[in-house]
Amino acid sequence: MSKRGRAGEPPLYAQIRDVLLDRVRTGALAPGQLLPNEFELAAELGVSQGTVRRALDTLTRERIVVRRQGSGTFVAVPDPDEWLFRYFNIYDAAGRQVTPDSIDTLASTGLANKRECERLGLGLNARVVRVTRRRTHDGVPFIAETLVLPADLFAGLAERAEIPNTVYDLMQRDYGVLVGRGDERVTAVAAGSLEADLLSLSPGTPLIRIDRVVYAIDGRAVEWRVSLCHLTEKHYRVRLT
Repeated sequence: MSKRGRAGEPPLYAQIRDVLLDRVRTGALAPGQLLPNEFELAAELGVSQGTVRRALDTLTRERIVVRRQGSGTFVAVPDPDEWLFRYFNIYDAAGRQVTPDSIDTLASTGLANKRECERLGLGLNARVVRVTRRRTHDGVPFIAETLVLPADLFAGLAERAEIPNTVYDLMQRDYGVLVGRGDERVTAVAAGSLEADLLSLSPGTPLIRIDRVVYAIDGRAVEWRVSLCHLTEKHYRVRLT
């Protein structure tokens, strides 16, 4: 472990956070596993308990670990519903968060095009997994969606018998990719012929286009998603805190 205060080095607590994060990412610390206590971790890693505590505080804010009073600190268990509602900000007219389903899901692998490389920060000749699907609510399709993911991070994803409704827990559980944050751009567009056909609309119908890039906890872009949404009796809402 690097000495505190060395020029160019991250703070010591951040180095401890990275050590523990890597153990989660590689599976050395499994979802639901109890971590050693702060005293044990401090002794193992050669740092103070305060440094360990600050590292664990950071991992708690990042939702990598959870603290349970009287029980200890545990690796967070990926929860599909929690991931879905963290990133799905569409509500019905009564203000209830909409729970979408997925149908007609297709996945394939191929060379990334220029735009995909730009959005995911990929190099020349990179390969990507593309997933297309329609999302429904109460049986009615209202979103036409495309996901693009770096193929080198998600080997075999396109060959899976089923792509889950939310992929973020799958990323952590099966691929060791820990999702950190997302960046969305929301614009108004008119439905083209393809989207109109997929959503049973007339061409030119107003849609909301949600363009999202999701980043792993280490800063790598791990998903580019474009969702074209028909929000009759629904709305997109963001809470400002």
